[in-house]
Amino acid sequence: MVPFSILDLSPVAEGSTVSQSFAGSKRMAQKAEELGYNRFWLAEHHGMPGVASAATSVVIGHVGAATSRIRIGSGGVMLPNHSPLVIAEQFGTLEALFPGRVDLGLGRAPGTDMRTAQALRRNLDAGAQSFPNDIVELQRLFGPANESQSILAVPGNGTNVPIWLLGSSLYSAHLAAALGLPYAFASHFAPEALLDAIAIYRDRFTPSATLEKPYVMVGVMGSAASTDEEAEYHFTSAQQQFVNLRRNVRGPFPRPRSDMDDFWTPMEKLTVEHTLRYAVVGAPETAEAKLSRFIKDTEADEVIISMPIHDIEARLRSVELFATLPSFKPAA
Repeated sequence: MVPFSILDLSPVAEGSTVSQSFAGSKRMAQKAEELGYNRFWLAEHHGMPGVASAATSVVIGHVGAATSRIRIGSGGVMLPNHSPLVIAEQFGTLEALFPGRVDLGLGRAPGTDMRTAQALRRNLDAGAQSFPNDIVELQRLFGPANESQSILAVPGNGTNVPIWLLGSSLYSAHLAAALGLPYAFASHFAPEALLDAIAIYRDRFTPSATLEKPYVMVGVMGSAASTDEEAEYHFTSAQQQFVNLRRNVRGPFPRPRSDMDDFWTPMEKLTVEHTLRYAVVGAPETAEAKLSRFIKDTEADEVIISMPIHDIEARLRSVELFATLPSFKPAA
């Protein structure tokens, strides 16, 4: 048994609105808290009509106000898109509003296409190259202020908001180990380096003031329903979304389809199924068999599940069913 958490993107489902997306995220966070999930994280993406969580800290505040116990945070904030001071102020504010519940997960990818990234960052190279130094600066801004410190994060100073490093490559594993940070691997969409990255992180981990030993969270896509067929039907929305990304087709999160073969090409099918090979899709018995094997293979300390399901009622039902699995460890 390990803790389960949820990664949400506030999906803008085909036929719905952004306001309805935020209402769905609120309901999902409340359901997750009721069932004993450990965290509810939101991810920063930009320029994607099917994703509404661009202003990530604002949406975290929205779900934080609707809950009282579950940890809330980012999975993640793309730090090169921002100055460390701005993020320290935003998450210092969240920590003041929701004491002891806030996590700051950081990534270095843009979370968008290159043109939008250019509009966000202005200087793409500087953001990526300064990522390790920016993390250290954030830690300093979250720490106690001292007399020689000329720049203060207010709110932020003294909050010691927990920082996580997110990644999908060996680079992130090395950096998380060197800084002694908890590590979340994006195996839900980038499975290739998963086992190598975890091994590097654990082998090279350096204890820090915030973490004595390695802590690994792994990501999976999830769709649970009463039957395998129903779960697979709902998961076709995610499959379509990944095909659309590769076709550079922008649109809302698609409705499920009864037959994917009239949508994707054989090569697209092969590529998407390979990318999503760790997805946990099925009725509870099927989901448990795959998820327990995945946890055993990775020796993960925690699992974070993204549930890309078009219909909010079906999504909430999936949240409920994952919480019934024997692998599920309720939050204390």
